[in-house]
Amino acid sequence: MGSDTKTAAAANEPVAIYRWDNIDWLHTPLLISTPLLALYGLATIPMLWQTAVWSVIYYYITGLGITAGYHRYWAHRSYDASLPFQLFLSFAGAGAFEGSIRWWSRGHRAHHRYTDTSKDPYNSRKGLLWSHIGWMIMKQDSSCVGRVDISDLNKDPIVMWQHKNYLPFALFAAFVFPSLVAGLFWGDFIGGFFFAGVARLVFVHHATFCVNSLAHYLGDHSFDDKHTPRDHFVTALVTLGEGYHNFHHEFPSDYRNAIKFWQYDPTKWVIFVSSLVGLTYNLKMFPENEIQKGRLQMQEKVIAAAKKRLNWGVPVEQLPSLSWDEFQSEVQAGKPLLIIDHVVYNVDKFMDDHPGGKGFLKASIGRDVTQSFNGGIYDHSNASRNLSSSMRYAKLEGPIPESFIAREE
Repeated sequence: MGSDTKTAAAANEPVAIYRWDNIDWLHTPLLISTPLLALYGLATIPMLWQTAVWSVIYYYITGLGITAGYHRYWAHRSYDASLPFQLFLSFAGAGAFEGSIRWWSRGHRAHHRYTDTSKDPYNSRKGLLWSHIGWMIMKQDSSCVGRVDISDLNKDPIVMWQHKNYLPFALFAAFVFPSLVAGLFWGDFIGGFFFAGVARLVFVHHATFCVNSLAHYLGDHSFDDKHTPRDHFVTALVTLGEGYHNFHHEFPSDYRNAIKFWQYDPTKWVIFVSSLVGLTYNLKMFPENEIQKGRLQMQEKVIAAAKKRLNWGVPVEQLPSLSWDEFQSEVQAGKPLLIIDHVVYNVDKFMDDHPGGKGFLKASIGRDVTQSFNGGIYDHSNASRNLSSSMRYAKLEGPIPESFIAREE
């Protein structure tokens, strides 16, 4: 009982998670040393233009290894891939040094199934720092992470080979390979290591981490607002197209994150172009009808919330009732009342502002002007009807004498 209470308290008080005795000494040295090494290299090693270009190229390759490979292919199975493309993604993803395909995908599936709960390893409810990097630098009880099915990954020979040989494979892909390319082609082994290896890795890490953090804090709930994922162009720029995260959480089996042609999603285009040459196939897209349902439902919620902030007048059903004789008595007592659709309006504060002139309103006092208001004389605008709602005074009960009904002239 006491242990359960402490666990619940930790979930609700993120600060309590960050303790010296809870540091993960597997991930923390890597996440701290790589930025420091990158800064050292930038301060002491001349950067050749060839190495700078190669660093950017390898950033995109390894970033796509995560977004197109680990994420959209293995974690979500949003498309099928040929063996050469799987091998490429396996190597590129290892170059991002973010764990094996099996480990990464298992955690990500738990994130989707248990979003924003204590079973979500990147739980955004614990704060931006936690969802970005805290969940890696602090130990988590693996038994607390939600259960998911990874039987498909356990049967995948590429996934399991990479998982069993991950450390040497990842060290080669992340540091040795980019250094060899720079060294063998233009003689810059050291620059290749510091820039295409270490500095590039820091950028890939934090770009990917933003999918768990920034994508849950910045932007709009375009399709659903039950959970924290949001859509934003800035996040898409940072994450190679993973910034339309609200869409992704609603439709995770879709190979796209961005569904509009003008939205930034290079990962989608790599998958699509690869399908043209047979490297990828069976690209999954959620039915457009269901996507539009979600968008319209959220738009309706936004509109409903906006309407609540406006003054729409006293609802007709909540107005007091007046009989015809009571209505006439109040008019004779000097109140400027008129009737539209059996609702009594008090136009006292509008007499001098009526666009058609004060005389028209004076002539309407004490009468039913429904017909003339609705087109008999002038079909009043939507703005007129909205404004009149603030002038509601009462409901009229019973019939109106024919002689008091204003007709078209």
